Amino acid sequence: MVTVDQLETHRAALTGHCYRMLGSAAEADDAVQETLVRAWRSLDRFEGRSSVRTWLYRIATRVCLDALEDRARRARPMDLGPAGTVADPLEALPGERWIEPIPDAQALPSDADPAERALLRESIRLAFVAALQQLPPRQRAALLLADVLGWSSAEIAGDLDTSVAAVNSMLQRARATLPARDPSAPGAALSEAEAALLERYVEAFERFDVAALTATLREDACFSMPPFSLWLRGRDAVAAWLTGPGAECRGSRLVPTAASGHPAFAQYRAAGPGLHRPWALLVLEPSAGGIAAWTAFLDTATLFPRFGLPAELRS
Repeated sequence: MVTVDQLETHRAALTGHCYRMLGSAAEADDAVQETLVRAWRSLDRFEGRSSVRTWLYRIATRVCLDALEDRARRARPMDLGPAGTVADPLEALPGERWIEPIPDAQALPSDADPAERALLRESIRLAFVAALQQLPPRQRAALLLADVLGWSSAEIAGDLDTSVAAVNSMLQRARATLPARDPSAPGAALSEAEAALLERYVEAFERFDVAALTATLREDACFSMPPFSLWLRGRDAVAAWLTGPGAECRGSRLVPTAASGHPAFAQYRAAGPGLHRPWALLVLEPSAGGIAAWTAFLDTATLFPRFGLPAELRS
């Protein structure tokens, strides 16, 4: 007999799956809770022909598909229009428009082996989750079940109540739409070069040395600040922001964390002598040539508690 505690052990795996489907940490939490409630209510019908986790994935997929029926897709600022300039006005869009970051610990099951964990980490990265949102929901589900969870077309067909031919067609269209992923790209930890790059970033940020800070960026790096739709491209544009509207970030302190498979930092801005208060969750996407994307998520009232970050820093 499966117990409630046994169902609960699958929460992180289900949260990662629902996050990939929905692009929102909060909505993923709601979907997982609904999944576990439905599972508990139907335990007497679980026949054990598949693992408990596979059975839960099936329920979670249906929950997510129901949630996506009447909902606009989430996106990143780069998906909504061309790069702007420092002179452009800031327009805030509702929170439900944006891809949200999620703590790695909430979306990656602790019982995954290193290779599986690397694949799962790569599949919660912001760019991949944003690309998934461009797929119709059933294509999205089919792709995740096949390429992330390793299900066969026959298993997916049974889950989606369709034919194997229809699943293969969905997979073909989805893979043609999404950019190719490099499964060897992520690792269990940052490379030495990436770790050194992030150290330089933090040191430069806390000194607010704009030249050194932008030197850690790739030449074509993207900078964005959800919920604002404005985004910038390139070192010069970011430098102009930091020496203009962003100059108030001088004196900030950074606290390391991990978000959506990326290195991240909680930014606390100076608010008085010895006092720093939350300003943004900075999610960085390092690459061989430097930091490729820097996203400053400004909804600290929601994000800092979710990531277990302190409400203020005092020194």
